[in-house]
Amino acid sequence: MNLMPGIDSTSSALQAEKLRMDIIGQNIANAHTTRGADGKPYQRQTVQFEAKLLELGRDQNGQMQTAQGVNVRNIVTDETAGPLVFNPGHPDADDKGMVRLPNVNLTHEMVDLISASRSYEANLQVVRTSKQMAQQALKIGKH
Repeated sequence: MNLMPGIDSTSSALQAEKLRMDIIGQNIANAHTTRGADGKPYQRQTVQFEAKLLELGRDQNGQMQTAQGVNVRNIVTDETAGPLVFNPGHPDADDKGMVRLPNVNLTHEMVDLISASRSYEANLQVVRTSKQMAQQALKIGKH
């Protein structure tokens, strides 16, 4: 019984969720950035996942061992325009006193962060359970 494919596929999911949490953190950190390197307000980014097939090599019988995993397909910029607010004293205000804010909704980002965190925790539990199963299998062999 090989428990490693489960751990291998979970490892890819952990890496993907970590990147998702990093991107969410970047969105939160830039929620008030009205002028980036391009001179425009910060644009929210999201992570797109896709399923992938992991080739683990051949077993003792020459059969190809595979497992499923998670791959980050792309980091996408949300092109939706952020809200316009009246703030004539702001350095980025136009001639009418309006400032374009980033399209980052902090409530939405926090919900996404909780979701990513819970997914990460669930994948960690899979690794812990696989480890316990392997330890129990080794104990069976001793008796």
